[in-house]
Amino acid sequence: MQNALSVDVEDWFQVGAFEKTIDRADWDGLAHRVERNTDKVLALFADAGVSATFFTLGWVAERYPALMRRIVDAGHELASHGYDHQRVFTFAPEDWRADLCKSRAILEDASGTAVTGYRAPSFSIDTRTPWAHTILAEEGYAYSSSVAPVKHDHYGWPDSPRFAWKPCADNPLIELPVTTARFAGRTLAAGGGGFFRLLPYAFSRWAIRQVNGDAQRPAIIYFHPWEIDPDQPRVANAPMRSKVRHYSNLSVMAPKLRRLARDFRWGRVDAIAAQESQRLGGMAA
Repeated sequence: MQNALSVDVEDWFQVGAFEKTIDRADWDGLAHRVERNTDKVLALFADAGVSATFFTLGWVAERYPALMRRIVDAGHELASHGYDHQRVFTFAPEDWRADLCKSRAILEDASGTAVTGYRAPSFSIDTRTPWAHTILAEEGYAYSSSVAPVKHDHYGWPDSPRFAWKPCADNPLIELPVTTARFAGRTLAAGGGGFFRLLPYAFSRWAIRQVNGDAQRPAIIYFHPWEIDPDQPRVANAPMRSKVRHYSNLSVMAPKLRRLARDFRWGRVDAIAAQESQRLGGMAA
């Protein structure tokens, strides 16, 4: 079974863990490492023969348009991650629509390709944003991969479906939640990111095999370019919990990703979206 591998393209200082520590107004004055780290990801994927989806901030695309072209020229999908990683539930609906339009225009201008996929920063589409999928549908997106069907202190919509579903009855838009596993009656986060980096590789392998085998569904896995960068700057005044989450096991991430690429079949999220949309009864746009 082919699964979907995705990269949330943001720099080390743009993560949710530091949003209360580092002011957005200071971003341009910090050391930017996103271009070099994303190029390392592109090289890793080229070595492994993997195609993937890069959910990219408009803020990054605005500053590194040539990187957007390199992503597309390598055969990967370029998709939207919003403009500057502001969580969806912090917007009024029409302000969020403006953020969607702004970031998409930047990505498309930089890459010369259409953007049809979206992932909310910090998986922030949940019960607080009943209007979000409707706006995505109205703006012509084919799919969203913005829901984490788990309980988590930063995000989560535990009552949402675990696999692809249609949030709008009159539109082909589908939601592709990040992967979870089931154990002892509980739903466990297993979609990548910090869970992949911090937990033993055997856990992720078991979770993907469970989804592919028992559920007969593709896995949706994600990570960030900064996760393969053990030499990135340290934020001394961040909360200890945030520092532990952000900096632990950075040195093991690249080898684990190479192993993941060998052990399973991987492709772009838009291909999985089209497949799942057909299964659900309507082709994705």
